[in-house]
Amino acid sequence: MPDSSDAREETLAKMAKSRAEIRRLLEPPPRPGDADYHEEAAGTAGGFPRSRTMRLLLSGRGIGTVGAVVGGLLMARPALAVRLLRLIPTGAVARLMLVKAVSALRAKKE
Repeated sequence: MPDSSDAREETLAKMAKSRAEIRRLLEPPPRPGDADYHEEAAGTAGGFPRSRTMRLLLSGRGIGTVGAVVGGLLMARPALAVRLLRLIPTGAVARLMLVKAVSALRAKKE
């Protein structure tokens, strides 16, 4: 039965290699030399947010843009806006907004 143990070892090695490849694809390391790299993300564990979309949405301009889109949706189609509002995890969004407000107040005091 040495053939089956060799096949098992080969299969396990292939699986380990594919797991490492998937991990590399899903968790790319942040690149501080990249022009698109967000300086604030350099100090955080894992460099969140890595994507330009999330950085835009979490910036001041992004929040203003999202607010304008939500306001327009509320005026144009209020029923659709209410249905979409039910899909959003309001607790997490409220916590995020509270943290941003507190950090902005602390920054103004300093």
